[in-house]
Amino acid sequence: MAKAKVIFQKLIQDSQDYGSDDQHMVSRAFFTVNIEGNVTEDAYVDIKQPVGSDFETTPLEVSKPVGYNGPFNYEAFRQATEGYYRSLVGSQGSGIHISGGGNIRMQNNTFIQQAVAEFEVSKESPAW
Repeated sequence: MAKAKVIFQKLIQDSQDYGSDDQHMVSRAFFTVNIEGNVTEDAYVDIKQPVGSDFETTPLEVSKPVGYNGPFNYEAFRQATEGYYRSLVGSQGSGIHISGGGNIRMQNNTFIQQAVAEFEVSKESPAW
């Protein structure tokens, strides 16, 4: 199996430009993918969360990456993306420190912070 290295670079939290509305907050994470020296830059994924939900426990909906369509492991990627998001927004967040849910809503926050995730992918059976 090949190993993927995903380098998250930026998160834009809760943006109307990406589809946020009264029901869902939509954020976007930007990243680079490196699989065995094959590098894809400027990829991104949308992250969807119900408005008013708990920032710590509510599962996040992570879209298929845009700008990358090679071999992948969606579940490992989803977990890495959720970890990146929660490292910036939530009770452990270094960008916005929020505990619980409720009526907290801050929009269009941009975080420039790098995080690296590595996981195995299968070239024979991509997870898409």
